[in-house]
Amino acid sequence: MFGYIVIHKPELKVREYEAYQAGYCGLCRSLTRRHGRLGQMTLSYDMTFLALLLTGLYEPETKNGSGRCPAHPLRCSPYRENPFYDYAADVNVILTYYKCLDDWQDERKLSGLLYAGLLKRRMRKLRARYGRKMAKTGRLLRELQEAERKKICDIDKTAGFFGEIMAEWFVYRRDEWERTLRHMGFFFGKFIYLMDAYEDLEEDLSKGRYNPFAQLCKGETFEQDCRTILKMMMAETGRAFEKLPILEEAELLRNILYAGVWTRYEQVRRRRKEMEEKS
Repeated sequence: MFGYIVIHKPELKVREYEAYQAGYCGLCRSLTRRHGRLGQMTLSYDMTFLALLLTGLYEPETKNGSGRCPAHPLRCSPYRENPFYDYAADVNVILTYYKCLDDWQDERKLSGLLYAGLLKRRMRKLRARYGRKMAKTGRLLRELQEAERKKICDIDKTAGFFGEIMAEWFVYRRDEWERTLRHMGFFFGKFIYLMDAYEDLEEDLSKGRYNPFAQLCKGETFEQDCRTILKMMMAETGRAFEKLPILEEAELLRNILYAGVWTRYEQVRRRRKEMEEKS
């Protein structure tokens, strides 16, 4: 359920692309410093967006540097460091842990169970820092799993569970921006959940797994209906974003929200169309 919130590189200026790379490397460094190589393996584009968003909103003192890392030992890469990259790193590890448990619960993926076991020790320390948020995340995931087990074909309800999870993690502190960030995170999370379901549709149906689009896909206008639903989710996300007083990297964030998020969708849609033409 990760990897959908990316940039659309053709529309980025060179400076904006470099800023994104510095943010991505900054998150990677935070993950490694706080959670070791195991944490580094959880690196995702989605949490890079969260770090950039919170940095742009709160404008903290940020360290800009450059250096080499095990992943790119021959290249000196720029990076950024501030408390929001550390926060995004923690959230990345927490959500990966829950995703691994979900993979084991839903698909009996042994890799998910093993990776969750490796991350479990880190959860104790994170629970001391984010106990309330983690408790709510765990409860919402259990409710989502129960709805999926019962095969409840209510797209808004099932996507809403994951939306509430992301809404909780988008809120860094309780202040004047809490309501807007929560609203943004809610629809951001619904988009991720539904985009994941859209991509996995054929596999889920063939294996008898739950998919919120199981009924909708039987209609002749499925592709059009699906795109409309996804556009509604991102329209609400974008509407909330525009209410935030973000100046730093605002155009980079807009590139992700209004263009980048559709990159994976277009890839999946083209692949599905090619398969239909061959059959």
